[in-house]
Amino acid sequence: MIIKELKAIQSRYGFLPQEELHQLGARLKVPLYEIYGVASFYPHFRLKPRTSHELKICTDISCHLQGASKLRDHMEGIIRRSNFTGISVQETSCLGQCDAPIAVSLNGRICRKLTEAQLEGWVQAQAAGGVEVDPASTLVEAGLKPTLPQEEEVFQIDPYPPPPGPPGRPRADSFEALKKVVRERAFQDYVAILKESGLRGMGGAGFPTGVKWEIVRNAVGEIKYVVCNADESEPGTFKDRAILQKLPHLMIEGIVIGALVVGAQKGYIFIRHEYGQEKEILEETLRQCKSNGFVGQNLLGSEVSFDLEIFESPGGYICGEETALLEALEGKRAEPRNKPPFPGTHGLYHKPTLINNVETFAFIPAILLKGAEWFKTRGQNGASGLKFLALSGEVNQPGVYEVPLGIPASELIFNHGRGIPGGKKLKAFAPGGASSGFLPASMVDIPLDFQSLSKAGSMLGSGAVIAVAEGTCMVDLARNVVKFFRNESCGKCVPCRIGSEKLVDLLDGIRQGRGSRQDLDRINELSETMQLTSICGLGQAAPYPITSVIQHFPRELEAHILRKECPAGTCF
Repeated sequence: MIIKELKAIQSRYGFLPQEELHQLGARLKVPLYEIYGVASFYPHFRLKPRTSHELKICTDISCHLQGASKLRDHMEGIIRRSNFTGISVQETSCLGQCDAPIAVSLNGRICRKLTEAQLEGWVQAQAAGGVEVDPASTLVEAGLKPTLPQEEEVFQIDPYPPPPGPPGRPRADSFEALKKVVRERAFQDYVAILKESGLRGMGGAGFPTGVKWEIVRNAVGEIKYVVCNADESEPGTFKDRAILQKLPHLMIEGIVIGALVVGAQKGYIFIRHEYGQEKEILEETLRQCKSNGFVGQNLLGSEVSFDLEIFESPGGYICGEETALLEALEGKRAEPRNKPPFPGTHGLYHKPTLINNVETFAFIPAILLKGAEWFKTRGQNGASGLKFLALSGEVNQPGVYEVPLGIPASELIFNHGRGIPGGKKLKAFAPGGASSGFLPASMVDIPLDFQSLSKAGSMLGSGAVIAVAEGTCMVDLARNVVKFFRNESCGKCVPCRIGSEKLVDLLDGIRQGRGSRQDLDRINELSETMQLTSICGLGQAAPYPITSVIQHFPRELEAHILRKECPAGTCF
């Protein structure tokens, strides 16, 4: 695979030397333009050596709300005044640490919740001698702590009491669901149970899980694959990271069960590049599973075999789109495919492929052991099942919470999240990640489930709730999110590539006093075009942040456009 070869080369040299790429192309008998096409597409590949120390600051929504842009400006000033030219300060897309902003990358090492003083100390250390970040230093120790606020919590999703021990060590009494499947092999019954349970895909689309499994099971083909999408990269989203930290054995068990049901012999866990700690936990868990006979040849002493491999993403939000992910696994540029055909029948290497995300697979063991009715009754307000929700933004206790699907947003924000800091009031919230747009505080009692949010013109999306306090400029916030989608567009289709750029330009004009009423018409026209003609969900959802502000916060836009005023004092 080209991507694996490129990773190996960069691991040796720190970048991709031109002569090595020539040799790789000759060895693989692949045209050099194709090698360069892949190497230049992914953000974590370097075509030139690093010439300076790199300080990258996440400026996406959760970190933006905590002052990331001000921190970036401050550090630029510190470096400029020190006359030290050996450090570059850059913005970077979301690093997946939204529960502990502000997140930064120091020469590639991700750190959480850093202060100005800590960063200034790092800059001084580089100026003095260029030391790297010690993994045990205070700069990164926060990143080694569990994401979940209640460390000793007993999870309803885990059918194997007592609470799990250290990550990476499946207990002897676990994998009972897999043992049941290997013993009984009532595959059609398991599909029926999943259908009855109401479990839907938890990666964003919400497609019925049982229906998807049935499609792949019935698809014609001797070779089939299972892929777990662990590439959550949308700002505000980090629920799968918590599952990877605390419950990786459930996800692996669900993957193996899925493989047996659909008839797959090979699987991949596609994990995002920034999840280094979680990858280590997952590698140890997988090693234990193989040694216990849960994965590999002759599962649990049977004649059935299933091989599972971890594939680290070379970077890019677009890799979370299922067909772009498949392209990456095949060693290509992660550009989404036209659909149909869908992965269920034409997936990895155009073979039938079952794709679910971390959370969906982790639910499977409990549902098969406890039954469809048990899962259905875990929900609220007519919704079925449990849900892991990531809460971030301007809230006292961010983190990942296992809650009933259908819980009111107000309960998540004010009960679990302990409300808004500083005694402020809630102004708005994103109910399903950056792509879901914003709802006003007056709608905070809305149930967090697929149907309720769809009726409200939003979506449950990636399972991320982002709280926004009073005093925040919604125009500035919408621009921040739209800029993320512009930066992460793969560029394959014109509506997304050009439309997202134009949306940012229009919002910049409004924020700088050059806006007009005609801009709103242009935004609405662009949004409709992008939603109807973009190949994948990135281009289709990119306009939601600003169209939701137009719908729910029209007075703020009028103040910016007509009076050239920003009520929050952020713009102009």
